[in-house]
Amino acid sequence: MTTENLLLELGTEELPPKALRKLAQALHDDFVKHLNQAGLKFSSAQWYATPRRLALIIKDLETKQADREIEIKGPAVKAAFDANGNPTKAAIGWATANGITVDQADRLKTDKGEWLYIKSVKHGSDTAALIPQMFKEALSSLPIPKLMHWGDKKEEFVRPVHTLCMLFGNKLIEGNILGVSSSKTIKGHRFMGQQTLTVDSADSYLSQLKDEGAVIADYDERKASIRSQVEKLASSINGVADLDDALLEEVTSLVENPHVFLASFEDRFLKVPSEALVYTMKGDQKYFPIYDGQGKLLPKFAFVSNINPSDTTALISGNERVVRPRLSDAEFFFNTDRKQSLESFFPRLETIVYQKDIGTIAYRSEIVGKLAAYIASLINADPQLCERAAHLAKCDLATTLVTEFTDTQGIMGMHYAELDGEDQNVAEAIFEQYLPRFAGDKIPTQPVQIAVSLAEKLTTLIGIFGINLLPKGDKDPYGLRRAAIGLIRIVIENKLDFDLVDVINKGCELLKDKFKADNTGKNVADYIFGRLKAYYQDQNIGGEIFAAVLSTHPTNLLDFDKRIKAVVKFKELPEATDLASAYKRVANILSKNEKHDGEIMTNLLKEDAEIKLVDHLNHLLPVIDELYNHGDYERALTTLAELKEDVDGFFEHVMVNVEDPQVKANRIAILQKLNAVFSKTADISVLY
Repeated sequence: MTTENLLLELGTEELPPKALRKLAQALHDDFVKHLNQAGLKFSSAQWYATPRRLALIIKDLETKQADREIEIKGPAVKAAFDANGNPTKAAIGWATANGITVDQADRLKTDKGEWLYIKSVKHGSDTAALIPQMFKEALSSLPIPKLMHWGDKKEEFVRPVHTLCMLFGNKLIEGNILGVSSSKTIKGHRFMGQQTLTVDSADSYLSQLKDEGAVIADYDERKASIRSQVEKLASSINGVADLDDALLEEVTSLVENPHVFLASFEDRFLKVPSEALVYTMKGDQKYFPIYDGQGKLLPKFAFVSNINPSDTTALISGNERVVRPRLSDAEFFFNTDRKQSLESFFPRLETIVYQKDIGTIAYRSEIVGKLAAYIASLINADPQLCERAAHLAKCDLATTLVTEFTDTQGIMGMHYAELDGEDQNVAEAIFEQYLPRFAGDKIPTQPVQIAVSLAEKLTTLIGIFGINLLPKGDKDPYGLRRAAIGLIRIVIENKLDFDLVDVINKGCELLKDKFKADNTGKNVADYIFGRLKAYYQDQNIGGEIFAAVLSTHPTNLLDFDKRIKAVVKFKELPEATDLASAYKRVANILSKNEKHDGEIMTNLLKEDAEIKLVDHLNHLLPVIDELYNHGDYERALTTLAELKEDVDGFFEHVMVNVEDPQVKANRIAILQKLNAVFSKTADISVLY
C-alpha cells in the first residue's frame, strides 16, 4: 500500500488565544478518529496552531482504503420462500439490493436457524476523496461556545475563514469547506516575510511557512522560544521571571513569530504591594514580571512582540507608556485606601448583600468569626485571633484597589492588615481564607489560618445548602465543590482530629434562622463525603475501597483517611481475598439467623476447628482493640489477616445450622464476634 503525507490548514482571523490549544487538540483528536473509523493507517499525526491558522500533518497516510470482505445476512430461509418454494418479496428485495439473484445466495446455518447469506468484497475508496468530508466534520465538532458568520456568508465558525489548504503529498485535494475552496495559497505573517505564499507539498509546509512566511507553526516551539528569551533577558539583570504557564500559553497563542524585549517602570511604583502591579502587568498587558533573587519585584518586565523592528526604541517605550497609566491607577487606589484603616471599611460590608436569603457580607463575617472560634477550640488555635481575622477578612472587598483589581482580594487585605499593625496570623488568615484556590494549590498550615479557612468554607456550604441552592450539573456559582475539596484537604493534610459532623452542627446552629431546608446538617455532611470519593479517586484509590470505609459511617475525616490507607494496604495482602469472601459468608449467615445476645460458651465448642478459631480470636482481640483505640487501622487489619487459616478451617469443618439450638446459638455468637471485629475498620466484603 502506497502512502503520502497529508497537510490540512484552515486560515482564519485571529483565533481566541485562551482556546487555541484546546481547539487544535480537539481538531487533531476528532480527525484521527475519522481516519481510524475509515480504516486508514498512518504513522503519526501532529497539530499546529497559530493565531491565524489551525493545521494538521498526517505522516505516511495510506492513499487508498484496503478492500474488505463483508458478510451480509439476509432473511431467514423460512421467510425467504413460500409454500411452493418460490422466493418471497423479502428475499427478492434483499437479493436485488445486493446485486445478486436469490439462487446465487449461500445458506448460513446456526443454532437458531438458517438464513440467506452472501460474502462480498467492498472496494476501498481513494483517501483523497474522503478527506474533505472528514475535515469538515472534524471542524464542525470543535468545542466552540459561540459561532459567528461574516460578510454575506451563511457558514459559521469561531472566526472568519480566509484560506483552506488540503495537500496530499504535492497534489491539491479539491473541496470547499466553510465557504472557502481548497488552494495551495496560504497566509504568511502579517508584517514580516511574505504575506501570501504557495505551498509546494505537505513535506515543505513547515519550512516554507517559517522561511518564506516568517511564521512558526509549531505551538510548542513558539512557547519554548518565548520561555527561553524571557529567561535570558531576566538573567541579564540578575532576575527571575514569573513564567506563569497560563500566561505563557496565552502569549504563545497571540503571536506567530515571538520576539521578547525588556522594559522598565518607575521605582516609585514599588511602594504599592507587588501583587497589584503584577495583576495589571500579567492580566491586562500580558507582560512577564521579573523578581530579584529574594523574590522582590524589580521595576522591569519582559514583553512579547509579533514584530522585530531594527530600531526597538519606539516599541519598548510604547509598551512602557501603555503600562504606566495602569500602574498609576494601582498607586492611586493604594494611597487612597491607606488614608484609613482596613477595619474602617467594615461598615460598608453592612450595605453589600452576600445573598438575599442569607444577608449581608457583614452578617456572614460575624458567623464565620463565631464558627472559627469554635473550630479554634478543637485545634489549639487562639479564638480571639480567629474572630479578629474573620471580622477583617472581607473588608478589602470595599477598598478601591480591590474593587478595580478584583483578583487581589485577600492579598490586599493581608497587606493592609500588616500595615495596620495587626497580628501576623490575623493578616495571613485574611489571604489564606481562600486557600486552596485551585487544584494543587497550597493550603493553610497554621492554627489561626486553618480555623478561619475552614469556617469560611463551612459557612458557605451550610448557608447555601440551608436555602436550597444546591449545585446543578456543572453550575456551581457559590463554589461549593471547591469549598468541600478545600476543606477535605485542609483537615486531612494537616492531620486535624475532630468530628466534622459536630462542627457542621455548630454552623447549622449559628445559621438556623436563615434555613429553608430540612436536614441541612446531614445534607452538608453527605455532600462533603461525596466529594471525598473524588478526592481519593484523584489518588487512584478505587471506589470499592471508599465504599468499604464509608459503610462504617466515620464522621472524622482524619479517621476516615486512616481507614482508607489501612484498607489499601490490607488489599495488598495475600489473605485479603479469602478473608473478604469469608466475611461476606459470615454476613450472609447472620442475616438469615436471629441475633444471639450471649457470650461464646466454651463448653459448647464441639469441633476442633471452632475451638481453634475461638482460642485464636480471644488471643488477638485485646491486641486488635488496643490498635483500634489508637487509630492504627493498618496494623489492626494486618493482625486480623492472621485469622485466615482458622476462619477457613471453621467454614470447612463446622456446620452452623445444626439441630441443637444451644450449639447453633453458640456458633452464631462466634460469627457475630467475627463480624464485629472485621467490620470495625471497613466492610471488606465489598472489596471484591
